[in-house]
Amino acid sequence: MTGGTGPALQAGRAVRAEWTKLRTLPSTAWLLLALAAVTVAVGAAVTGAVDTSHCVTPAGCREDTPKLALSGVRLGQVAAVVLGVVAVGGEYATGTISVTLAAVPRRWAVLAAKAAVVAGAVAVAGTAGVLGSLAAGRGILSGNGFTAANGYPPLSPLDGPTARAAAGTVLYLVLVALLALGAGTALRDQAGAVTAVLGALWLVPLVAGMVGDDAWRDRLDKYAPMSAGLAVQATRELDRLPIGPWAGLGVLAAYAAAALLAGAAVLAARDA
Repeated sequence: MTGGTGPALQAGRAVRAEWTKLRTLPSTAWLLLALAAVTVAVGAAVTGAVDTSHCVTPAGCREDTPKLALSGVRLGQVAAVVLGVVAVGGEYATGTISVTLAAVPRRWAVLAAKAAVVAGAVAVAGTAGVLGSLAAGRGILSGNGFTAANGYPPLSPLDGPTARAAAGTVLYLVLVALLALGAGTALRDQAGAVTAVLGALWLVPLVAGMVGDDAWRDRLDKYAPMSAGLAVQATRELDRLPIGPWAGLGVLAAYAAAALLAGAAVLAARDA
């Protein structure tokens, strides 16, 4: 009995300890609030800037309204990246990582506990941001001509494609935070890790935008972590995407897994 419950109890204690450390960081509450608030505010601003007046007919706009409403995640993800990095980077900066490893000798268990609490916190804040974005978009879009009569049903998290875009966006934020956690563990430098992750997210789409060849641009979008991951937000013309919604999220998941494995390897090798 003891042998079976021992590892589970240790894992539970590790998760509780990591949650205590994360929630007592002064920056955590502000970062989670920023994640939700920026996602809603930017999404509302982008949505409000688009109306049907530029189209020949309102029905001919073919705007992907759920994706439009959720566009604020592109900026809101910065808070998720910073949170993922500081969850481990703060301990490296203060030297308290040695205390953590003394309390939980299994290095993988420490990183797994950090991943669990970061994922949970970002999922809650991301859900608030996503639902707020859909609510704001629902009110704004109808006033800009995107009505049910023109072929744009009101945004609802219960609608199939919109539900997938909403749930996928929350998962996207969680994966970005885990990518940052892995990078922060491997690099051991907060500024360097934040810069590296944001560069990986933003640089390839910028380069892709400057590529004239459509085939190469599609290849870059297919394997870039942000472009591929945010394919999950699309609800229209899916056959024209470089990669499918869930497959694109899988690409981002692979990046996050690779970063966490690299972080675990560094943690085991350097802090033994």
